[in-house]
Amino acid sequence: MSANDVFSLVNLLALSAWILLATLPRRRWIPDVLTAAIVPAMLAIAYVAIIATRFAGSSGGFSSLPAVATLFSDPWLLLAGWIHYLAFDLIVGSWEARDARERGIPHLLVLPCLALTFLFGPGGWLLYMAIRRGPGSLYRRVS
Repeated sequence: MSANDVFSLVNLLALSAWILLATLPRRRWIPDVLTAAIVPAMLAIAYVAIIATRFAGSSGGFSSLPAVATLFSDPWLLLAGWIHYLAFDLIVGSWEARDARERGIPHLLVLPCLALTFLFGPGGWLLYMAIRRGPGSLYRRVS
């Protein structure tokens, strides 16, 4: 199996999880278990397998931007970096959905945050934090 084949598989897995998170957030098992733990764990296993088999042989590293570019010139290590993003963005999106549910934030307000978190990670989290803080902290944790 090529790095590109694995790329397609992990993207399909992540996209499927995001669709469930966006469309069925009130089903607690989705944001609480599936997208917060099960799918990220599957992605983490793929990540660790790639890092364990490819990182030591790379001439790149994390000491400078050119070293990172060299590291990511290996398609497998680039894929590992992509899987890293997929896993952590999904964990953040799951937290957004759970936190919004607990605070009573309407899901329609959370949907753009989830889309941005999926596509642009920190940008979606930032939007969610702005909504969460809301005008006058409109949305407070439900006791």
